[in-house]
Amino acid sequence: MASVDVESRGGGGPVKNGSRGSNNYSTSSTSFVVDDSETQWTSWLVPMFVVANIAVFVVMMYVNDCPKHHRTGSCVAKFLGRFSFEPLRLNPLFGPSDSTLIKLGALDWNRVVHRHQGWRLVTCIWLHAGVIHVAVNMLCLILIGVRLEQQFGFVRIGIAFLLSGFGGSVLSAVFNPKYITVGASGALFGLLGAMLSELFTNWTLYTNKAAALVTLAFVIAVNLAIGILPHVNNFANIGGFLTGFLLGFILLPRPQLAWLDRRNLPADVPVKSKYKAYQYVLWLASLLLLLAGFTVALVMLFQKKNVDDHCHWCHYLSCVPTDSWTCDGK
Repeated sequence: MASVDVESRGGGGPVKNGSRGSNNYSTSSTSFVVDDSETQWTSWLVPMFVVANIAVFVVMMYVNDCPKHHRTGSCVAKFLGRFSFEPLRLNPLFGPSDSTLIKLGALDWNRVVHRHQGWRLVTCIWLHAGVIHVAVNMLCLILIGVRLEQQFGFVRIGIAFLLSGFGGSVLSAVFNPKYITVGASGALFGLLGAMLSELFTNWTLYTNKAAALVTLAFVIAVNLAIGILPHVNNFANIGGFLTGFLLGFILLPRPQLAWLDRRNLPADVPVKSKYKAYQYVLWLASLLLLLAGFTVALVMLFQKKNVDDHCHWCHYLSCVPTDSWTCDGK
């Protein structure tokens, strides 16, 4: 069985045929000020995503049934019965076993390519390695997603979340085929990427451009830097971020203030275009890049291309060996 990676599957300690790591994900809820008279939406989809992820985790622990497979009483929190966690030596994030994750839809390259189980590219987004993993990701989703949904509505943010998660899964499968992956970090990084491109495409509407850009760039840089540590699948983060960044240009442009104020203008006053010319250019360029990127990545995946044969340095994007750690266990 392949080893388990995090975003992927977290934890340290000995495991069968591999290693685990814990998901590290830090974020900040930024409060950028925008001169905008658009109506604020009520956020309900992001809270539903949070509830769905937690519900899936509860079902996963029920299916895992640790006492059934560890009769020696080594399960953690035995008072929870079949919901108790795997021994900490196997999963220090307080969660299920590898076999349960695979059974319920974790991303596994062999099963996607050789058994034609492409649905795992989507189902892995809704699975988490443990209580710590799901708690951190859901907290980040609330901090990032609620604000975006309030500003842009559930349709656009829902599309950005799901497609970014899918993009993270595809890039992870292409560049990191040896490891099993679960978690919503790709989708979360997609929302961060969408926030950055939204800042660019709506640049003229921001009242404090420098502060907004520096704050968001710092948050993204810190999270991507964490991804080069061992046992963290940074390819899922990068794939989600790139997908979300392009989707931000497509889904999140804001109309010009003059267009929003058109109802207050006299009838004989010409109304300006809804969007600026550069917003249309970015929309088209991002759409083409997104389609091309998904096409190339999926073709590489299902043609079983080994990226390491063509890019000998790419693995450093996910792990950089130092005197303190190696990347052999990833």
